[in-house]
Amino acid sequence: MEAEQSILLSILLAGGLIAVALLTQSVLQKIYLSNVVGFIGIGFLIRLLDSRYPFLSSQTNQVIAFLANIGIICLLFRVGLESNLAGLLRQLRQARLIWLGNTLLSGIFGYVVCYYLLGLAMIPSLVVGVAFTATSVSIPVAVWQEADAIRTPTGELLIDVAELDDISAIVLMALLFAIVPVLMETASFPKMATLARAFLWFLLKLTAFGILCVIFSRYLEQPFTEFLKKLEAGPDLMVTIIGIGFMIAATAGLLGFSVAIGAFFAGLIFSRDTDAVKMETCIESVYELFIPFFFIHLGLGIDPDMVRSALGLGVILMVAAIVGKIFGTLIPARCKGGWKSSTLLAVSMVPRAEIAMVIVQQGYGMGESVVPYPVFAAMVVVTAGTCILFPIVIRWLLRKWPPSDSLE
Repeated sequence: MEAEQSILLSILLAGGLIAVALLTQSVLQKIYLSNVVGFIGIGFLIRLLDSRYPFLSSQTNQVIAFLANIGIICLLFRVGLESNLAGLLRQLRQARLIWLGNTLLSGIFGYVVCYYLLGLAMIPSLVVGVAFTATSVSIPVAVWQEADAIRTPTGELLIDVAELDDISAIVLMALLFAIVPVLMETASFPKMATLARAFLWFLLKLTAFGILCVIFSRYLEQPFTEFLKKLEAGPDLMVTIIGIGFMIAATAGLLGFSVAIGAFFAGLIFSRDTDAVKMETCIESVYELFIPFFFIHLGLGIDPDMVRSALGLGVILMVAAIVGKIFGTLIPARCKGGWKSSTLLAVSMVPRAEIAMVIVQQGYGMGESVVPYPVFAAMVVVTAGTCILFPIVIRWLLRKWPPSDSLE
């Protein structure tokens, strides 16, 4: 009886969270703020209420954690599905200097600040550095679309660089978490040899997994999708494709990668098929159903009693995230365009949201030695701060310096 009641309460809470998340999303979209901030805020408010009036059972927490894992898979599957690798490769010549500059400088600067200034251990510093390389595509793009500037050369360059940032951040995440077990070893002498073996073994597995995905994408995906179309139509077909994405994500997990990496590869498999990408709009409701749970779960992980200490560290990390991204973008962008377009581009690259928090959450799930709680909470502050402040700054700059048809 007690177990049944706990299940019913979990269902009640999950239903309420779905309704509140969608309402929050609608409100935030009207004022051009990131949904991520609202979802994390919902989770934190629940944690705050639970700390005063306990109502979350262990079973309820397990249910939300499970839904959060589904949310990660949906999130990375969508990132992969919306990634146009062929188009990005064509634009690589135009975007590579800015992409490499902002990725390297923001990542190295984040590591240096954490390791040398804040005195964090090497592994948490590496995780923060990798998280700093990511950029939230959706937040600046929404502001640029509002200003009717996204189809200018600078706006298109912004999309290309931001997508390259996220893809490279996902690859770096996979590499980092593959070698973390070696980095945690205490013996110093054999570490380099062991590290090299772990790195090579990771590359071998990733290459094999990637080759299988390429073969499926190039030779099997289209016939398979055509076969499914004869059996299913519209949203049903896309739900089946997402189910296959879940299977690929789980396979990646069994091979030693994270399910996030597997979900990303699954999205890439179907991204070559323009029909499959068009069908993605049919199943947007599935994303809206599950993705909020990932961020709500992040908010639930914030201890109200430690918010003040997290704010101090979070402000320092946010300054480091801003400085690294702006200068890492501004310096190489200046080689291609004028100060105005370069500054617009640099400021637009600052917000961190989805991919950055996936990286931090994955590290936090590996234990305190990988991502300590204060670092996890501080990165939530970085996400909230950059997602709230910088859309305002970007909007102001777009009004002051409307982008032209050139990169001047």
